[in-house]
Formats: sequence, C-alpha cells, structure tokens
Amino acid sequence: MKQVFARYLDYSDAPNGAIMLNNAEWLDNLNYLEFLRDIGRHFSVNRMLSFESVKSRLDREQSLSFLEFNYMILQAYDFLEINRRYGCLLQMGGSDQWGNIINGIDLTRRVIDREIYGLTSPLLTTSDGRKMGKSAGGAVWLNGAMLSPYEFWQFWRNTTDADVGRFLKLYTDLPVDECNRLGALAGSEINGAKIILANAVTALLHGEEASLAAEATAREVFEKGGIGEDLPTVALSVADVADGITVAQLFVRAGLSPSGKEAKRLIAEGGARLNDDIVLDAGHKIHAGDLAEPLKLTAGKKRHALVTLA
Repeated sequence: MKQVFARYLDYSDAPNGAIMLNNAEWLDNLNYLEFLRDIGRHFSVNRMLSFESVKSRLDREQSLSFLEFNYMILQAYDFLEINRRYGCLLQMGGSDQWGNIINGIDLTRRVIDREIYGLTSPLLTTSDGRKMGKSAGGAVWLNGAMLSPYEFWQFWRNTTDADVGRFLKLYTDLPVDECNRLGALAGSEINGAKIILANAVTALLHGEEASLAAEATAREVFEKGGIGEDLPTVALSVADVADGITVAQLFVRAGLSPSGKEAKRLIAEGGARLNDDIVLDAGHKIHAGDLAEPLKLTAGKKRHALVTLA
C-alpha cells in the first residue's frame, strides 16, 4: 500500500516548487487498533458502499477484498496527514477517485476542523469505454526504457478508427479543424490519419528523428516484410543458447508472451511467426548458429521483436 504522493508548495529549495512524499512516512508506524479507534469511527460502511467505485463492483458481482475496501480509508488518511504535516489544500485525480477524495475532505474536517478541496477530471477512455491506464493493461509509458519509441508509435498507429479524431485533439497540437477532417476519414484513408497521429505524438515525446525512424521501421516490417532495425530487440548470450532455446521460450524472452503456456497457445493457434514463417513446433530449438542473422518474431499481426546473439 506504499505509494508516492506529490505535494505542490512554494518551497524555494524544491525544483519548480514540487516535492515528492512517500506515505510510508506516516503509515509504517500506524497502530492498527488506534487507527480503528481514532480514524475508522468516522467512516460509515453504508456510505462507503454508496460510492460508485464500490457500488459498480458489487453490481457486477465482482469480488471486493477487505484490502481494496479499506483503500479509500487509507487514501483519506493520506489527505489528512499531508494537510496536517505540510499544509496541502488540494488533491487532484481522475473521476474514479471522487469518492476517495471526498472521504479525505470529510475526514480532515472531522479530525482537525480544516477545509480542504478536491479536483477531478474525466478519465481518458477508448471509444468502447475502457480506461487507459496501467491497471487496465493499457499503460502507455513515456519512459523510452519502459516502452521503446517504436512500440510507442505502434500504440498510436493501432488506435481504433472511432478514437482517431478525439486523440488527435487531445494529444497533438494540430488545428482542431484538421483533427476533425482526419477523424472523419473512413476506409483505408483512416490509416493515413493514424500514421499522422502516431508521428505527431511520438515526435512530441521522443523527437522528430525517433518518429520518422519508427514509421520507417513499420513500413519495412509491414509493407515490405523485412526486418526493421528499430524493432524491440532481445540479445541472447552464447550461454543462453548453449543447449538450445525453444521457440516458445524465445517468445517469452522477447516479451511477446507473458508465459511459456501462453506462448504455446499462441503457436498452437497459428499466431506465431519466425522470420515470417508460421511456427508449427513450440519445442523447436534455436541454437547459436541460427542467430548468425537477427531472427524476427511475430505475435499476431502487429507485435514484433528481434532476437540477436550478443
């Protein structure tokens, strides 16, 4: 439950006035019985059940653990403590955090009789209503070490047709009229709009050169069937392949499958390719001699990686 919270105060010794806090500072030494007595008494289970974040889970008959149910109490307590210790007056978050933020405002008023505030904004969702975020498996990392520029570019290139216009407005600085025009395209023309979206967003984050390199790699891989130099790459050592490594293991090492079981399922369903040839045997072994040239792994139609010998 340890998380990092940011507070924004006018401190001259902090860069841009921003200071990072770790809530372990006040949570690590909590006495559970004292916490229940002093803090828990301010929370009504009936009210907690009425919040949308809890209510929607129960309506869908999804399991809600005691740990998850208590998360809102701990978040409320965090707000109380950063106000009491550091004078923080405002907590910001997505609209799904509204109930948790309100709990913190109410708790602070009850315990130390101070007025604090909350500000929420609508969640970013795809056209089918799915949340874009880490917990939903849709995180788009800004750090190039966590998501390469090519993979970042590919995320935007694979945007669903219905989201193109909205994402152009949200994530690029193109004129609104142009965003509307591109978003209204249909058929094969919408693919050109997706490339414009991918190029614009990638250039903003990683620079024009990285954006152009990602597009060139995509063209090489998808249009010409080649091996793009900018593809995510895993380098195996001689020791890694001393006894041979199975194709299924390669897909796991390359990050194209979360487990050997999933890799075998992908292969059994005909969704795995090695240098553009369908993989038929999950147990087929790759040796050092097979890596004289990079091997291209493909999962499905859009996910690729290179395997080289270090």
